[in-house]
Amino acid sequence: MFVMGGVAEKTIDEAAIMAVLETIPDPEIPVLTITDLGIVRGIRHDPPRVLISPTYTGCPATVAIENMIREALDNAGFEDVHVERVLFPPWTTDWISPRGRERLHAYGIAPPSPSATAECPLCGSTETVEVSRFGATPCKAQWRCTACLEPFERFKCH
Repeated sequence: MFVMGGVAEKTIDEAAIMAVLETIPDPEIPVLTITDLGIVRGIRHDPPRVLISPTYTGCPATVAIENMIREALDNAGFEDVHVERVLFPPWTTDWISPRGRERLHAYGIAPPSPSATAECPLCGSTETVEVSRFGATPCKAQWRCTACLEPFERFKCH
């Protein structure tokens, strides 16, 4: 504890909170954690809170993620740490960690890249075409590899 203005305040253990957050899977892509995805934007102290940015403003998984964070924090003894949704700056695929990009690829989803083509996560070919801008979730598009002929999803850049 530390005293500020005559009032005792509880310090928070950021490393312990991050360790909790690193165990929470993304509900739509379970091989990624919310920290792999880069939606955890930071931890603030006054009042204690975890800042998160959804991948899309209307992402249907946002409430589920907030509930998963709340449950994990409560179970770890961080009942006094709040969860705050932050929309600015907006989330970008640049925030996906290198480990998250590797996990996407291993799972069969092409990670986002600035390239106009996607690398097939199945055979590695760059001979690919976008089939539909809309995939199973708003953050993914449907692609097909013209080398191995297999369909795959690509995480959209934004």
